[in-house]
Amino acid sequence: MEDKRWLLLAAIAPVVWGSTYFVTKTFLPPEPLWGATLRALPAGLVLLVVVRRLPRRSWWWKAVVLGILNVGAFFVLVYQAATLLPTSIASTVMAAAPIALALVAWLVVHERPSRARLSGAVVGLGGVCLLLLGGAGRLDWGGVAASCGAMLTSSIGFVLGKRWNPEVGVLASTAWQLVVGGVLLLAVAIVIEGAPPPLGPRALGAAVYLTVVATAVAYLAWFAALGRLRSDAVGLVGLLNPVVGVLLGVAVAGDHLGIRQDVGLVLVLVGIGVPLLLTRRRHSDDLDAPTARPRRSAPIGG
Repeated sequence: MEDKRWLLLAAIAPVVWGSTYFVTKTFLPPEPLWGATLRALPAGLVLLVVVRRLPRRSWWWKAVVLGILNVGAFFVLVYQAATLLPTSIASTVMAAAPIALALVAWLVVHERPSRARLSGAVVGLGGVCLLLLGGAGRLDWGGVAASCGAMLTSSIGFVLGKRWNPEVGVLASTAWQLVVGGVLLLAVAIVIEGAPPPLGPRALGAAVYLTVVATAVAYLAWFAALGRLRSDAVGLVGLLNPVVGVLLGVAVAGDHLGIRQDVGLVLVLVGIGVPLLLTRRRHSDDLDAPTARPRRSAPIGG
């Protein structure tokens, strides 16, 4: 039951992140770097006010590493991919993140990935391909490289966060890395995009949603779940991200799904659900298995 609660907590992040595509495209100005800056830096400052704690000793450089990997470099690479690739291609490349996260966790924290979860990630990736791909046109390999780079940097950053966060707690670590990443994004946005764009009431409301819910709350939930669950399980739940994006397009933007997209949606849900169900049942069987009673030794001389 406890694992189920942590899985539900982990699901908050990809579900909310899946909504960012629609919110960003519909309500925010087109400057991507300023959009990322307004997402990350205020979220980090809010969490810093809550935690009221600054890094000490080795956490100065650890916060910089995590801030670059999980926020600064990640957002820059994601937006670079978005400018060079169709959204469907960029999202499909990022859908391979559960596999990358499981393999990085195996190398860094020695978590051997479950075969069932890796298989589920492959099935889910196939479902995402059916859900999103089709008539994408010519590929820009620079965009593919940027998307792969975003996937790799975030996977390394998530696993390092899983390893380091227990030293100071999830709240402090998340606050520091969002501030560091936000400052990096601020510098890049000023150099590349100039002055910040004006925000009307709707854009301001969207920015607040992205800052509070899609960044502060989502990152806290993600790292808290990573601290309690195996990386391959949390990564598998991350496949909900493109699913939510597609379903939100259907519900709000009036998009329509064909048979291919319906099959893809089913494959993603099967890829997520079946491995988690199998591993939970196996864990439950291990807990419920009767333990052998110790044999009573015969009395000496009896």
